[in-house]
Amino acid sequence: MTIPTTPASAASAYAALGRLGSGASNLASSIDPSGQGPDFSSILKDVVHAVSEAGAKADVQTQNVAMGKANMVDVVTAVAESETAIAALVSVRDKVIAAYEDILKMPI
Repeated sequence: MTIPTTPASAASAYAALGRLGSGASNLASSIDPSGQGPDFSSILKDVVHAVSEAGAKADVQTQNVAMGKANMVDVVTAVAESETAIAALVSVRDKVIAAYEDILKMPI
């Protein structure tokens, strides 16, 4: 599935990621007191949890519209946010794998 890239779609993608990243308190709580910065594993766990929550929200909205309790616009918005979150997570995963492969190519 190819999503057309327009300024409006980019703006909505950044807004959706901003809403997912609004859990900055989780990120701030993962900072090591020794000043070394956030722990990568806790950041990754928080991001995966946020993507999971976005998917669950889309599922709940879909069930609510099937029962006549929600608006179709809410469902489309929730599904789009979930797709954006998953696309961002896959992109980060690809970058991490590429970085790992670059490290493996380094001479010893």
